[in-house]
Amino acid sequence: MRKPYDSDISRERFEEIRPLLESGRWKTKPRRVDLYDVFCAVLYVLRSGCQWRLLPQEFPKWRTVYSYWARWSGSEEGDKSVLERALKKCGWRGPRETGAQRLAHAIDRGRAEREEH
Repeated sequence: MRKPYDSDISRERFEEIRPLLESGRWKTKPRRVDLYDVFCAVLYVLRSGCQWRLLPQEFPKWRTVYSYWARWSGSEEGDKSVLERALKKCGWRGPRETGAQRLAHAIDRGRAEREEH
């Protein structure tokens, strides 16, 4: 059991979107990771803006999470990817801006302050 993060969704909400996420998977061999943990890791990256390699250790390996994200992000039906449909169906709302965008704004503010002096 891993510690919960602010970006996580409940298990009940996840069960509503599980069939949708499983449809975006090749069924070549049995899954060795908990799909809930993989999806929550993707939400963590979307919310925090962290690099894949900097995922907390409690989540599955970053390469595993990235491979699921890449598969889910490919568009299938029209313009909507599996990930977009899953996020909409579960009602997840990301931040207005990611951690990387907040950092960029802070750097820009620092530059502007230095230029004023």
